[in-house]
Amino acid sequence: MAPWLELGEDHTAEGTRRKEWGEKVRRALLMALDPAFPDFMNFTEGRQPLVDAAFLAQAVLRSPVQLWQNLDGQTQAHLAAALRSTRQISPYYNDWVLFSAMVEVLFCKLGLEWDWVRVDLALRVVEGWYLGDGVYGDGPEFHWDYYNSFVIQPFLLEILQTVQPQGVEFRNRYERAGRIASRYAAVQERLIAPDGSYPPLGRSITYRFGAFHLLALLALWNDLPEAVFPAQVRAALTAVIRRQIEAPGTFDDEGWLRVGLVGSQPRLGEPYISVGSCYLCAAGLLPLGLPASHPFWRGPGRPWTSLRIWRSEDVAADVALKS
Repeated sequence: MAPWLELGEDHTAEGTRRKEWGEKVRRALLMALDPAFPDFMNFTEGRQPLVDAAFLAQAVLRSPVQLWQNLDGQTQAHLAAALRSTRQISPYYNDWVLFSAMVEVLFCKLGLEWDWVRVDLALRVVEGWYLGDGVYGDGPEFHWDYYNSFVIQPFLLEILQTVQPQGVEFRNRYERAGRIASRYAAVQERLIAPDGSYPPLGRSITYRFGAFHLLALLALWNDLPEAVFPAQVRAALTAVIRRQIEAPGTFDDEGWLRVGLVGSQPRLGEPYISVGSCYLCAAGLLPLGLPASHPFWRGPGRPWTSLRIWRSEDVAADVALKS
């Protein structure tokens, strides 16, 4: 929701809803971050709070006005203290190193004291896991899953984007990561079948269309791969979202998501999967942060690559990214 909230209030019905939801989110943060409230969230017990803190930090990074500047001073202090408390959590040697870095990068963005070493270490480690043709390993080994999109590439891009002012080295690394991300996003667009399905591979597939986090982020940033058009991505993501959200059994009687990829499929959920974690699917909604006048929303949808190919259209061949 963060990029959508960041558009702020206007005179449209949607702008009114953004104002309402912005106030709700800030109220929720006040209650979740104040140790005096019974809803104060866990930021220190176990390792999972590091994940939650990183996604919270990422949201604030994406919506600095609505989720930081518009907070009262006490809530700002509570947010910084809560995120800082996660420094005691040691990340696993995989994409989790980016969670620690994301927390520190938010401090950097906000002009607060931040730990450069945690950021530098995470960048060096993940960059060293690059395997070629737009794909990083999630740790030293390759795994067939969507973690390049769930976490690795969106986090890497946003971290590098934020630290670019620290020197030309980081601008060069950001440009390299951008080329890799562009290739991976092009692959993601091609993975969406004509019926809106995609290969159900790897762990955490119950995050549903959150598997297209990176493609959605590049659409939000106006940085889609060459020959992949905004209206094309809108049509493709809409097909994916409708294929999953409209499936019978997707929601329980109170309107909460059930664990599953298409409908209710609890056996697809690993032990770390909960109802709350299923809402990572919302990462696929990042283009909601684009204004209504943007080409992503204007005009009819365009057929995506797989749809065109299976209609027997003659399209350009796929090309790998050279090292």
